[in-house]
Amino acid sequence: MASVNKVILVGNLGRDPEVRYLPSGEAVVNLGLATTDSWKDKDGNKQESTEWHRVSFFGRQAEVCGQYLKKGSQIYVEGSIRTKKYTDKDGVEKSSTEIRGERMQMLGGRQGMGGDGGGSSSSGAGGYGNRGGASGGSVGGAPQRQSAPAPTGNFNDAFEDDIPF
Repeated sequence: MASVNKVILVGNLGRDPEVRYLPSGEAVVNLGLATTDSWKDKDGNKQESTEWHRVSFFGRQAEVCGQYLKKGSQIYVEGSIRTKKYTDKDGVEKSSTEIRGERMQMLGGRQGMGGDGGGSSSSGAGGYGNRGGASGGSVGGAPQRQSAPAPTGNFNDAFEDDIPF
């Protein structure tokens, strides 16, 4: 029987991302993502519960996170759960659960993307993830680039560039 390990989160960053580089030269970023549930209890009082998630991105996605995200940014994340076991300095075996990010989309307009504020508050601004399809929207209301009709051949090769969205 097949199995699925898929996580979808929408939340806000609790701190600025810091990009590090592995010995291989590949970028890695660890994000602290908060998701908050709110409800009313039996007395009608508003209650909230916040969960913190450790999310890791690698490669170009890590660089994009470091460049465009900041504390408070709202993002959409797709990924999978990973559990790591380790031994702490006292010799106690522990485990840590994190999300291995596969796709990230910035939400909330320019304020949530490390920009200078202002601009539109588009709810689906600038996705970045696997190159399996086109992501809609432009970053923070920036004008979309007009391009010539795609040449015949591989569609993705015609639009390959360093801009992640």
